[in-house]
Amino acid sequence: MTDQDTHLVLERLLRLRDRREPLVAQIAEWVGAGIIEGRLQPGQDLNSVDLSREFETSRTPVREALMLLEQEGLVEMKARRRPRVAAPSLQDIRDIYQVRRQLLSMLAALLVKDATDDEMTELRTQVVRMRKLADDGDVDAYFWSHVHLQERMTEIVGNATLKQILDSLALRTLMLRHLSLTRPGRLAYSIDDQERLIQACEERDADLASALIAGATVRALRAVEEQLERDAPGTAKPARRRRAAS
Repeated sequence: MTDQDTHLVLERLLRLRDRREPLVAQIAEWVGAGIIEGRLQPGQDLNSVDLSREFETSRTPVREALMLLEQEGLVEMKARRRPRVAAPSLQDIRDIYQVRRQLLSMLAALLVKDATDDEMTELRTQVVRMRKLADDGDVDAYFWSHVHLQERMTEIVGNATLKQILDSLALRTLMLRHLSLTRPGRLAYSIDDQERLIQACEERDADLASALIAGATVRALRAVEEQLERDAPGTAKPARRRRAAS
């Protein structure tokens, strides 16, 4: 997936085309991508003075960009405190994944029913590209390709309500989905899951496809839980990382 594809995903989810101020959209996209890809960590302060210098602007566009990200759950802004990257609680994360698991199971079943053979071939081609990215260990490129794959699945299914609900969770889950892929061994698990899912869809097995995508979502949650536990303050870091649970 190219940088332009990443831009289009964030532009759509943040509704940046609705913004009249191009600089606000640019700042929101830069900060949003940094949060999602882990360059900006949960709880990290977002210094509006530093950001205004970075983008050679006043603090007003920076504040508007951060307020936009706050509405999407990526940034926290409280009175008399510096804005910071949102840090959802473990229970919030589990709740999000519980809902996401059910929605994706529905998506897989509808995909089996509605996708044409040509559309299945398109999805298979995307997964083949993802296999190479996984084998190369390119977490960021694989992640955005996976995002694009699931977005294409929702487009094929054409259920506007399902897409709207998934979109409403998307920005809150992208950071977590990227985090899960940083665990040792997760890229290999993830691409194996995608290949099994596509095969089940090609075989028009809706029950299996739903079960596979639900299982993949549960494994992603486990990886997030393990990473958060590892990163928790005061947690002793093992000399060697464990592989993510299967």
